[in-house]
Amino acid sequence: MPLPPRRDSFRFTPLLLACSLLVSCAAHPRRSGYSGGSLRLDSETAGRMRHAASVTGARGVATSSAVKAAASQLARLAPALLALFQHDEDELSRVETFLLECVQRAEREINFERFGNRSPNSADCHRVVGVDRCGRPVSQAMELGNLKHARALACMHDILRELWPASVSIEQRYRYYSHANVIETISRAEEQRLLDGDCIGELRGTIKPDVVLHADYDLLRAILVLELKFPCPEDREPRWTKYGDKSAYTGFDQSQIYKEALGGEALLLSPRGIFE
Repeated sequence: MPLPPRRDSFRFTPLLLACSLLVSCAAHPRRSGYSGGSLRLDSETAGRMRHAASVTGARGVATSSAVKAAASQLARLAPALLALFQHDEDELSRVETFLLECVQRAEREINFERFGNRSPNSADCHRVVGVDRCGRPVSQAMELGNLKHARALACMHDILRELWPASVSIEQRYRYYSHANVIETISRAEEQRLLDGDCIGELRGTIKPDVVLHADYDLLRAILVLELKFPCPEDREPRWTKYGDKSAYTGFDQSQIYKEALGGEALLLSPRGIFE
């Protein structure tokens, strides 16, 4: 889902930053796209956003150690981003802080809705809760991951629309011909046709990163790819998915193919932070 870059400055006021996250994180769209949902605001989020807004407005006064630590992660793992942000590490740190809050909030909310005041354990995660359209078993870990993805991406959608200085693509599917190093976008209609025939391998040779951040208007090149991971149980390390024997990319993992196909860096974003 490409988002056009903003034409004005991406240095927004503290109030706009806070309001943007408050509204976007409240939407609950489907995993396959974005639909309107009820807007909810709890005291915890309001407090977090007031704090984030105060940090944002403290230019030249003070910057929280947490924000500085967050900035060091993106600056260290994807240093090309600093040039895009005119070497303003504080601006980059704010973007990361808000994106992490989207992911962490999705984790907390979905877990609370399903389990109350506890996190899922190993038995919860491995429990089979249904089958997909091809008759393959669906574990509760997979179901929770889909729900958390949808909620986090809805939040990130609006944050990036306001704060990212170039184009953004969310859940865009591509067809990548690795032998020829050619990549092309797939329309939503064509993607649905492929999904309908997925049981016979119609999705073979395609990739679908969660978030592709571009440096300009070229939607086939990335400066950074973010893949959301919600490990279950939550104490597991987030890891890149490896392609299976029936894939066109056997022997590789998502990170390798994303970087090869789209360029730039590829990082994992999870409730525990950012990982290579």
